Amino acid sequence: MSKIHVNANINGDAVEFLCEPDETLLDVLRDQLGLTGAKEGCGTGDCGACSVTVDDRLVCSCLVLGAEVEGSAITTIEGMANGDALHPLQRHLLEGAALQCGVCTPGILIAAKALLDKNPDPSEEELRYWLAGNLCRCTGYDKIIRSVMAAAAEMRGETS
Repeated sequence: MSKIHVNANINGDAVEFLCEPDETLLDVLRDQLGLTGAKEGCGTGDCGACSVTVDDRLVCSCLVLGAEVEGSAITTIEGMANGDALHPLQRHLLEGAALQCGVCTPGILIAAKALLDKNPDPSEEELRYWLAGNLCRCTGYDKIIRSVMAAAAEMRGETS
């Protein structure tokens, strides 16, 4: 099989790569582009550790082929911070001690940001539903939920 040439925008930068027709976006990101934030937890789309957005749609990058992202805008965890300034979601997860081993953290952050981009004031129930596709085996979920809700309030300009 011959490789496929793909042009995409990743974290705001124009990127070109060659990939095998059956190569996943996750493998392209990690192995070719050095963007190792997305993790392979399951390889079947069940854990959310590899979550990214493609054209503002939350996806598991282990289920998307690299060739499918031609012309798309992709956001990974590496594109979340603004230089050295952490995104409020990242900062609140750190401050709220809502992470432990870190395997799930990038996917949870991308999923939470995708929700807040669509709805900046979600209910706790909506947030729990939205994050249901992201499995964490270390923390439980209460600290994650509290941290995301606090970040959302900050992002809306509310002070506590």
